[in-house]
Amino acid sequence: MSETYTDAHLKQVLTATKVVAVVGVSTNPVRPSYYVARYLALKGFTVIPVNPVYAGETLFGRQIVPDFDSFDDPVDMVDIFRRSEAVPEIVDTAMARIPTLKTIWMQIGVEHAEATAKARAADLTVIQNRCPKIEYQRLFGELRMGGFNTGIISSRL
Repeated sequence: MSETYTDAHLKQVLTATKVVAVVGVSTNPVRPSYYVARYLALKGFTVIPVNPVYAGETLFGRQIVPDFDSFDDPVDMVDIFRRSEAVPEIVDTAMARIPTLKTIWMQIGVEHAEATAKARAADLTVIQNRCPKIEYQRLFGELRMGGFNTGIISSRL
C-alpha cells in the first residue's frame, strides 16, 4: 500500500535538499535514472552518480562512483533507482557512511517497509514510490505534459 505525502512536506524536502546521491544511475539517456539525475543537476542540485557498473565514467560533470565509500561530499538525500529487494542494504550502508543524510527517496515502484521503518527510527525522512523530478515539476509549476500548467489559456469563449 502506497503512502501519501502532503505537498508541503514534499516541497520542504526538495527545498532543503542540495546534494543527491543517485543510486543505480544509468549512462543511457533513455533510462529514467539518467534523465531524473540530469534534471536534478540542471535544477542546481549537486548530483553524485552511484553505480559500480559505470564507475569511473563521467556523467553531468561528475565521475560516477561505485559506492558510498568513494566520495566525501555531504549528501542530503539518497535517491534509489534499484529494485525494492536491494533497498535494505542501500539504506543500511547510507546510514552508516553518510553522516549528513536527511532523506531516503525511493523511486516509483520502489518500496520497502522494514528499511523505511529503520530509517525513520534513525530520524530520517523517507519517501517511497515517488519521483523527485515529477514532484519538483508539479510543486514548482513546471509540469507541462499534456498541457498542464503551461500558463497559456488555449481556448477562447
